[in-house]
Amino acid sequence: MSILVVGISHRTAPVEVLERLTLDASGVDKLITRTAEVEHVSETTVLSTCNRLEVYTDVDRFHGSVEEISRLLLGHELEEPVDTELIGNLYVHYGDAAVSHLFHVASGLDSMVVGEGQILGQAREALRIGQEHGTVGPSLNLLFQQALRVGKRSHAETDIDRAAPSLVSAALDLTGSVQGRRAVVVGAGAMASLAVSTLSRQGAGLVTVLNRTESAAQRLAAEYAGQSRPMDELGEALVDADLVISCTGATGVVITAEQVAAARGTSQAPLTLIDLALPHDVEAAVGELPGVTLKNLRTLADELHDVDGLLSVAGVRAIVAEEIEAFLSARRQASVTPTVVALRTMATGVVDAEIERLMTRVPDLDPAHRDEVEYAIRRVADKLLHRPTTRVRELADETGAVSYATALAELFALDPDAVDAVTRPGGAR
Repeated sequence: MSILVVGISHRTAPVEVLERLTLDASGVDKLITRTAEVEHVSETTVLSTCNRLEVYTDVDRFHGSVEEISRLLLGHELEEPVDTELIGNLYVHYGDAAVSHLFHVASGLDSMVVGEGQILGQAREALRIGQEHGTVGPSLNLLFQQALRVGKRSHAETDIDRAAPSLVSAALDLTGSVQGRRAVVVGAGAMASLAVSTLSRQGAGLVTVLNRTESAAQRLAAEYAGQSRPMDELGEALVDADLVISCTGATGVVITAEQVAAARGTSQAPLTLIDLALPHDVEAAVGELPGVTLKNLRTLADELHDVDGLLSVAGVRAIVAEEIEAFLSARRQASVTPTVVALRTMATGVVDAEIERLMTRVPDLDPAHRDEVEYAIRRVADKLLHRPTTRVRELADETGAVSYATALAELFALDPDAVDAVTRPGGAR
């Protein structure tokens, strides 16, 4: 089995394409369920964020699997034609490359803001959802657990947290100081919570939280000594605002140019709106109003494209490279274990049969002598097998096209079913 990743992100698609593919919780559930039904898929889960959608699978066949998973990710049923333009925005990683990709994602190196910490929680959520669906097995569980460890290590051992803690803080950095500014936050989810906490930490003035579920807005506002208002008072809330951050899960526009214009009246005071939602919350025409600056994921991507060159991420890259090599090395060595176990099992069977044959031919052999003979035979078998089984593990860790496990199985004529049995639940380890 091999890991296959099919995805789309801010690196390969414009925001308007990502908006079309944005999934809510039920959409993620459906995608996992449908992917699990693909013939060659044994494990699967989905990583869904504001700027990426990725399907992780363990498959026994690349061709066929990638086509079907691509269709499902793009929202097409298997029998429907696929938009070839959208297909061009997808990327595919397979085998070792898939491992490398997830480790880079979890460490924040593949984020719009390099090093942002939210991706760790999002990767953890992808693992949790897959586990709840029962579609994450040993392969993806091990992969994601290790990726989470790599991400934690990257943040613990480098200064990348201070360099770029989140998309929210990076967006606020681009707007200048928030000290004393009156802010409005629309939404009450994880991104909104991060926005409110960041505003509070940076010394913003009064922070007002609005959300369709008023109780959620009240809880978030109370946590940071802000105030909450019902969603139908958005217009009034905009009147005194210096800064607005919108990050809801709505499928349509939440803040219109008409609302903002009405709230501002004849005011020319500067107003900044940061739209972190996907699909977007703020109507594009808002940015054309006098004195108003609109920053959304599209403009942020343009402004942050060179962050990688500004941040000191060499330490994180070194950690990720080290962890990738260690993980792949362990996996390569583990891949020969079923063959080694099957070989030793076969040898044990041969020894047992020969001892039984000997005892039949020499039934009166003294028990002490019998034990010595049996011990000697088993030692001979162990010594003969020790070097090839040790060496095959070493060779398996070397890159190249040769499958030493396959060669070992061929040389000793091992039963393929015996090798497969080792990897099945309840099999030898």
